[in-house]
Amino acid sequence: MAANVRKVDRGEAESDCPVQRNPDGTWQINGYSAGRAFLREHATVQAGLGIETVENFPEKIRRPVLYRDGKEHREHRKQTARFFTPRRVDESYRSVMERVADAQVALLRKGDAVQLADMSFQLAVDVTCAVIGLTESKPGIKRRLDRFFPEKFGSPGFTSLSGLYWTWRQLAGWSSIYFNDVRPAVRVRKADRRDDLISHLLDEGCSAAEILGECLTFAAAGMVTTREFIVMAAWHMFTDDDLRSQYLAADEPNRLLILHEVLRLEPVLGHLKRRTTNDIEVESVTVPAGSTVRIHIDHANLDTGVVGEEPLALCPGRTIGDGGSTTGLSFGEGAHKCPGSHVAMLESDIFLHKLFSLDKVRMVEPPRIAFKDEIAGYELRGMTVAAG
Repeated sequence: MAANVRKVDRGEAESDCPVQRNPDGTWQINGYSAGRAFLREHATVQAGLGIETVENFPEKIRRPVLYRDGKEHREHRKQTARFFTPRRVDESYRSVMERVADAQVALLRKGDAVQLADMSFQLAVDVTCAVIGLTESKPGIKRRLDRFFPEKFGSPGFTSLSGLYWTWRQLAGWSSIYFNDVRPAVRVRKADRRDDLISHLLDEGCSAAEILGECLTFAAAGMVTTREFIVMAAWHMFTDDDLRSQYLAADEPNRLLILHEVLRLEPVLGHLKRRTTNDIEVESVTVPAGSTVRIHIDHANLDTGVVGEEPLALCPGRTIGDGGSTTGLSFGEGAHKCPGSHVAMLESDIFLHKLFSLDKVRMVEPPRIAFKDEIAGYELRGMTVAAG
């Protein structure tokens, strides 16, 4: 069997059973086909990714699209799909990606070691802001967002000093991003609509609070995850000379296939959670209504019935079975499948290709790994790179 080349240890699957009920009454899906089928079911609602925060919203405030389901959710996705098509990404956002990537890579030409997570986050911030319409921000948006999504985050609450601190910090973060980033963009688009998400939300009659919620949701989905993936992909290439040579010699479609394979092997979010609203049959097993279900993407992406032999090896261009994807379930599936997958992969490729095309680019320090158990997600900080 080929060696396990994963940088993040996900542990062994607890069971080969594709669908199982845990002792605590929750359910777990380990198989690829089972996970894909379940995520395509309409009789489920969000049960993770901060749902407890939006459940406390006043009823009159519409939840961000990530936390909506059913007809309303499907209609919103239908109306906003045009912002994320491959053609739109190529025609409207490629120039932004190229410009920001050039600016970040230029930092390395000065000869200093640079934090790769900072570079990738600046790229992700600028690209996502272009898609959303946050283009009138006051200086410091990267710093504000970095503070809003810290490496370590406590639990807000009102029963302890720690909880009060994190509650205050969360409210301060919302306020700062609203006044410095969201409100200026809304003001401009109220007077003159643009072809972007904020203009669309205004046309739908969204309030300022609702637009803020949507912007922060897209920030988490489009900025934070892309930052982690770029560092992860770079880490693989810095430590695998053959992979790096293959990547540099390939054209864009084949470079993207290499990145797809890295993401299949190293999903940024390892678990997704849903709650069933009706009984659902998966792999001849009935999951009752009201059940909490955790889909183990990190294990499903290793399902040999779909991804073939040696699932822990990094094999770009591997043959994928019927119903499978070259990225596995890393972008989700069904109604809540990530709409920005084309954005994330193209910006990652543009940046990484420019990075590894530099003369004598090297990793000075590897990253340290932090792990968020709730989503089985990794955070990579401390990787420093230099060139020349």
